[in-house]
Amino acid sequence: MDGDPASAAAIEAGRARWQARYDAAYKRDRDFRTLSGLEVDAVYGPPGDDPRFGRIGWPGEFPFTRGLYATGYRGRPWTIRQFAGFGNARQTNERYKMILGAGGAGLSVAFDMPTLMGRDSDDPRSLGEVGHCGVAVDSALDMDLLFADIPLGEVTTSMTISGPAVPIFCMYVVAAERQGVPVGRLNGTLQTDIFKEYIAQKEWLFAPEPHLRLIGDLMEFCVAEIPAYKPLSVSGYHIREAGATAAQELAFTLADGFGYVELGLSRGLDVDVFAPGLSFFFDAHIDFFEEIAKFRAARRIWARWLRDVYGARTERAQWLRFHTQTAGVSLTAQQPDDNIVRTAIEALAAVLGGTNSLHTNALDEVLALPSEKAAEIALRTQQVIMEETEVANVIDPLGGSWYVEALTDRLEGEAESCFTKIREMGTGDMTSGILRGIEDGWFTAQIAEAAFEYQRKLEDGGKRIVGVNCHMATVEEPLEILRVSHEVERDQRRALGERRAARDARAVAAALARLAGAAGTGENMIPPMLGAVRAEATLGEICDVLRAEWGTYSEPARF
Repeated sequence: MDGDPASAAAIEAGRARWQARYDAAYKRDRDFRTLSGLEVDAVYGPPGDDPRFGRIGWPGEFPFTRGLYATGYRGRPWTIRQFAGFGNARQTNERYKMILGAGGAGLSVAFDMPTLMGRDSDDPRSLGEVGHCGVAVDSALDMDLLFADIPLGEVTTSMTISGPAVPIFCMYVVAAERQGVPVGRLNGTLQTDIFKEYIAQKEWLFAPEPHLRLIGDLMEFCVAEIPAYKPLSVSGYHIREAGATAAQELAFTLADGFGYVELGLSRGLDVDVFAPGLSFFFDAHIDFFEEIAKFRAARRIWARWLRDVYGARTERAQWLRFHTQTAGVSLTAQQPDDNIVRTAIEALAAVLGGTNSLHTNALDEVLALPSEKAAEIALRTQQVIMEETEVANVIDPLGGSWYVEALTDRLEGEAESCFTKIREMGTGDMTSGILRGIEDGWFTAQIAEAAFEYQRKLEDGGKRIVGVNCHMATVEEPLEILRVSHEVERDQRRALGERRAARDARAVAAALARLAGAAGTGENMIPPMLGAVRAEATLGEICDVLRAEWGTYSEPARF
């Protein structure tokens, strides 16, 4: 159906296929009617001929413009997955229990800056940063504390970290082992996306090639040992937060995803086996309809490329599953209560675009890590959308809208033009083009230009933001924000010193030597890294071994 005009007969045949799938699938025990009691259909399509419908289709069918599942949210709503982490592991563990107790269905871990950079809390370069933008994790013992009394075999967990993602993953696996959870039962997502670090977030440990080696090793390990786990979440969120447009976020993110598909294929992996382990992480910004169109276009593009370019035969391998977070960059320090409204609108766009899971930002997140009250309001925002608005009653309710479909097509076209440019920068494949674009600063320049244009519009009044350059008069009360005590850093450093003194130093040294030896060969790095983690080697020690073997990386200067 992709791209071809659909006759009335073809549309009806598609409707019949969808109906059969819908009837055979599980539906939630819920009253799918309007507040007035009006019956609504699960999905709507054209009554007759519609030349556009070949590009739209039915839910659960290629090209999945309208969603991956025939039942949409009638079968299962999106997962409420709140992002949290601050201070030490015990403090964050308490927040996780609050989130789960208040109705959250999944956890998403925020790490502090030293952890994101592969540094221990007592590294001199960590001074003043421990526990301030996320939770400090130095060794497997921190991971034990982080998930204490939270059964890792039952709760899905997402971890937002890329540079040291693989050693952090190994700590998570060891924490599960210590809980007695069979590793094969683990389910969750690891970000691991190193391309976006060079493009936007700038948190890497080495040059791109050794990072790609580690990612390939992780993909192989998860295919063999943890089939339900998603070892790679391709992140457009940080690209958008750096200043990219919606079209750039869509194009750069999917291009990165294609690069990881090429990585898997280069390892001899079956695309129908490893591609379901790739997931995506998008930003939901404030332009309501553009965001909905972006999500719909993403599913369609991914399905077509996986089938036609990379040879995926199964639907699961063609599916683009994605998590969404509302836009941090849209929040304002001025009139912070207005951020509740912004977040609700952005969350609704993600839901109408068919997100699989969602995090809603807190009203005070522009100023500090969320307070407990602000975090609960953010959680309740999703719950109000899910339980009260009835937007989940109909699958892809905006499908067929002339405006939404035109925007979906336009964004798809912009992305395809970008893919052509990227491949031309390399040797015809996406990976070489991405690497050349990173080295030449092309991605950085594209995002910088978009960010400059947005700022120009903001300053000349072409873009209006309530409380910033319009509607500025208000009555505000002082906002209570979360402050992380410097005692957290002192306590974390002291605990780390005690761990080093109590562990078997010879076992640690032997495990790190084994890891260094593997780094110099083509051996899969996951087993020796697990060995180092089990010996209580720290994150900084593991990453320093790899830095010594592979060197570090500095971004080429651009003027």
